[in-house]
Amino acid sequence: MKRIASEVAKTSDEEIRSQVKAGERPTLKTISRISGMAVATVSRALSDAPDIGSDTKDLVHRIANTIGYVPNRAGVRLRTGRTNVITLVIPAEADVMTNAARLTSSIAGELRGTQFHLNILPWFPDEDPLKPIKYIVETRSADAVIFNMTEPEDRRVAYLMEHKFPFATHGRTNWCDQHAYYDYDNTSFISGALKRLTERGRSNVLAILPNLKQFYAQDMVRGLERNSERLNIRYRIAQNVDSDRTAEDIRHWVTRRLEQSPEIDAIICSSSKGAIAAVVAAEEKGRVLGSDIDVYTKEAAPILKTFRENIIVEIEDVGEAGRFLAKAVTRQLKHPEQKLMQYLFVPNDQAS
Repeated sequence: MKRIASEVAKTSDEEIRSQVKAGERPTLKTISRISGMAVATVSRALSDAPDIGSDTKDLVHRIANTIGYVPNRAGVRLRTGRTNVITLVIPAEADVMTNAARLTSSIAGELRGTQFHLNILPWFPDEDPLKPIKYIVETRSADAVIFNMTEPEDRRVAYLMEHKFPFATHGRTNWCDQHAYYDYDNTSFISGALKRLTERGRSNVLAILPNLKQFYAQDMVRGLERNSERLNIRYRIAQNVDSDRTAEDIRHWVTRRLEQSPEIDAIICSSSKGAIAAVVAAEEKGRVLGSDIDVYTKEAAPILKTFRENIIVEIEDVGEAGRFLAKAVTRQLKHPEQKLMQYLFVPNDQAS
C-alpha cells in the first residue's frame, strides 16, 4: 500500500481524475481504489482520526477533492450517528452591512478540508429565536450549532446546556463560564471611545447602541456608566432607535436629536450602518465631521474611512471570531473531554 500511495502522491490531478469511471459517483471505494488504501483507512483519514498520519490524510483529501467526492450524509449518520454538519443560526437580515457575512465566510474557511460542513439556518425577527435551535436538536440535523446576538439569560443557551448539545456563541451570557464562546469586550470599547473623545475636547455624547436586551449592548452601557463621570462626559443613550434598525430610521432619529440637543458633539455607534447614518444626519444639520462633531464606531471590514476620512474607527476582527468558534465546536465533537474554548478579545487604543 505504501508503495502505491507514494506513487499516487506524485501523480497529477488530471491523472487522478482519469481513474474515475465514466458515470461513476465517487465513493469511499473509489478513493480506496485510486489510493491503494483500505476503505476503513480512507474513512478514518477523512474523519481526521488521530491514528492516521498527516501524509495519508493529505493524500486522501487531495484525491477526494480532485474527484469531487461528496459524503453520503445518510450513510454517515447510519454508521456513526453523526451528520458532520455544523449549523450557523443567524438573523435573516436584508441589510448587507452586518457582521454575518464575515462570520459565515470565516467559519466556512476554518471547516474547509475537514469532515465537517457548514449549514446556514436563518431566524426571523418576528419568530421565537429558540425555534431554529429546537429544530436542530430535535431533528439531529447537525452535530453542533453556532449563534450570535446573545442575551444575558439566553433561552437558547439554557436549552442547549440542558440537552447537552454541542454549541458555541458569538457573544457572552450570564452562564458563559459553562459554554464555549468568543466575544469582543464592548465595555473596553466604550471606555476607549470616551477617553479618545475626551482628548479631542468632546463632552456631550449620544450613544446609538444595539437592542438593550442583548448582552453586548449591556456591556456598552456598563462602559458608559463606569467612565462618564470620571471623564466629565455627559451621555445619553438613544431611546427610540437602536443599531439594528434601518439606516433611514437611524438617520431620521439622529437628525431630530441634533435639532433638539445641538450641544451634542460626539456620537458613538456600534455598527458601520449606524455610523454612516449618523454622519449623514450630522451633515444635514450643517455639522462638520472632525471639527464640531465626531463619530466613533467599530467595523468588521475597513471601509468607513473610504466614506469619510474623519470617522474614528476601531476594527473588530469578526473573521478571527468565526475561526475560533469553528474550532470551539469541532473540539467538542472530536475531543469532548477537553476544556471548552472561551475567549474575550480586549481592544487596545487602536482607533484610527
